Amino acid sequence: MYYKVLGKKNADAETVVLSSGLGGSGGFWQPQLAMLAEHFRVVVYDQHGTGVSQGTVPAGYRMEDMADELAGMLNELDISRCHLVGHALGGIIGLHLALRYPALLQSLVVINGWTKLDSQTRRCFEVRQNLLLNSGVDAYVQAQPLFLYPGDWLSENEVLLQQERQHQVAHFQGMENLLHRLQALMDSDLTASLGQVIAPTLAFSCKDDLLVPWPRSVDLASRLPNGEHTQMQYGGHAMSVTDPQTFNPILLDWLMRHSSHAPATPSGHLPTETSWPKH
Repeated sequence: MYYKVLGKKNADAETVVLSSGLGGSGGFWQPQLAMLAEHFRVVVYDQHGTGVSQGTVPAGYRMEDMADELAGMLNELDISRCHLVGHALGGIIGLHLALRYPALLQSLVVINGWTKLDSQTRRCFEVRQNLLLNSGVDAYVQAQPLFLYPGDWLSENEVLLQQERQHQVAHFQGMENLLHRLQALMDSDLTASLGQVIAPTLAFSCKDDLLVPWPRSVDLASRLPNGEHTQMQYGGHAMSVTDPQTFNPILLDWLMRHSSHAPATPSGHLPTETSWPKH
């Protein structure tokens, strides 16, 4: 898989791995890269069959396969311990990674994730799936921002959205790849397994997320032995893009608190549930 390694180069630098959602491209994390690179070694990658990571995603593909692919990439990079930050599908990859390779994760952040697919999320996925099958790639890409961003942000960023639409159509991962990856995500059910996740895990939600209702993150955190929940009030499903000024400090606080270099003090501890206002 295609990846970039940014930030700290010293031997004792801690590693943060960034795993994107259904789109799969590491470019999703652009608003976080400079901030994270000041403090960590940062690995950002395109998931198999997306972006620059060319390849065919087979039928029967599973979230476990995505976790194994990431573990293999980290092994090639000689990374035996890391923090993983995953958005939606990327967070589900992180949970499967935590179950299959528990020694690998120092901490985990699951952004707008879930234990088992919610009926609202299924409804949104089925609408997008039908658009792709019946109306084609351009219609799918045109509708995608509706599920990701708040309405006012959409209105204020029309030029950017048009540029993004052209780029995504030109670099589309392929219909079969997307459908197989989507099916793997929809089939994932971690209800019976989360009690085995030992890594400290932050379930990070957004109150106005249309795609994944925020109570799914509360449920996720409650099932994890070392789970916490924090929430932003504004930003939609992709709040790391729409409001990085609020998102980035919360993320950095978590990573610093779970760094092996952090002082042994509870002073920076986030409460189990934290509500953050619009920046």
